Amino acid sequence: MSDDTLLDRLQRKADGRNIDPRAGILEGEGAQQRVKDPEPARQGMGVLTTVPSRSGPDSAGAPSYYGLPVLKEPLWIWTVPAYFYVGGVAGAASVLGVALEHLGVRRLERLAERCHAVATAGDMVSAGLLIHDLGRPSRFLNMLRVFRPTSPMSMGSWVLAGSGAVNTAAFVLRRMPGALGVMGRAAGWMGAVLGLPLAGYTAVLVSNTAVPLWQQVGRTLPLFFMASATASAGSLLSLFPHTDAEERVLRRFRIAGKVAEAFTREAVELEARQVAEVGKPLRTGASGALWALSRTCSLAGLVMDVLPGRARWKQVTADALTTVGAVTARYAVIQAGKASARNPQATFQGQRQGLGAAQVEGNTEASDGKPLSFPLPVLGQGSAPRAGMPYARFMATRPEP
Repeated sequence: MSDDTLLDRLQRKADGRNIDPRAGILEGEGAQQRVKDPEPARQGMGVLTTVPSRSGPDSAGAPSYYGLPVLKEPLWIWTVPAYFYVGGVAGAASVLGVALEHLGVRRLERLAERCHAVATAGDMVSAGLLIHDLGRPSRFLNMLRVFRPTSPMSMGSWVLAGSGAVNTAAFVLRRMPGALGVMGRAAGWMGAVLGLPLAGYTAVLVSNTAVPLWQQVGRTLPLFFMASATASAGSLLSLFPHTDAEERVLRRFRIAGKVAEAFTREAVELEARQVAEVGKPLRTGASGALWALSRTCSLAGLVMDVLPGRARWKQVTADALTTVGAVTARYAVIQAGKASARNPQATFQGQRQGLGAAQVEGNTEASDGKPLSFPLPVLGQGSAPRAGMPYARFMATRPEP
């Protein structure tokens, strides 16, 4: 038998996450485990005679630690932003399908059924994309072993699993007579309830990490993802053959999503610009180019949709532009987050302006009931720490009423 099985070769990644299970034992923390694809060794740094915060490429006015990144950038591969898009479309489509059923208009039944089909397919594809990033299905199942309302990852896993189950039941049972039909319609309502968080929870997930950019836009990014999901679902459904009555509903739905997407995008950029280094990846580099492409395509899709005329080519072009804008927006957010993690000044400047530390305001007591207290060394300007140097003491205090 060869050293690597076919499954190992298929699941091998170049990000250093795969561990050889034959060398791993269940004793100690990572005892005797070795990485299949180790990262290349890095050159060590020479001995410096200066203070670490004044060393490296950063200037004295913007100190860091040797100019090195504080964080390790996320290891997510291309399937994660694809999952963000597909999951958002599935969630928005399930909401629209239940809304059309609630209206009770007979000529919209086929559109409602198509919404349920798109939601079901989207949930299945989303699970596949997520499992592809995790490496093997058992890792996704292990995420369901815990139900923790305070964890966006735990809640997101349960939302995705629950949405897939109820949307599948709704798609199969909703047209059946009797009790099965009632169960199918009830499952459809549950799918719509889960579709709302499914469309935007991924933004909440990334915002609850240490990545400076994602932390900074934590209040506006979920709204942007939900608005973009609405526009994307409306555009995707519009690409299928539909009647004039269905077109009127879809047009209102997708234009509302596109307008909301344009406003929430500006809110995301405004929030990111509050700290210059944190918002820099949305303006420069590959992530900035993707973000600019996303903005251009989304606005062009909105303009073409509101212009007079109902030619089929015009609608298809608008829907395609909206789809490209939504997909590139997810990739831009992920790439910008990675660039933000690589930039030490994004971390330090954000912390100096309250990013991260400000989020614990109100949590001023430790588990033993005593106030949180952190000793911080006082360093003189341009000098190294000396023996016997006094310490300043930072103590968290309750905010003024």
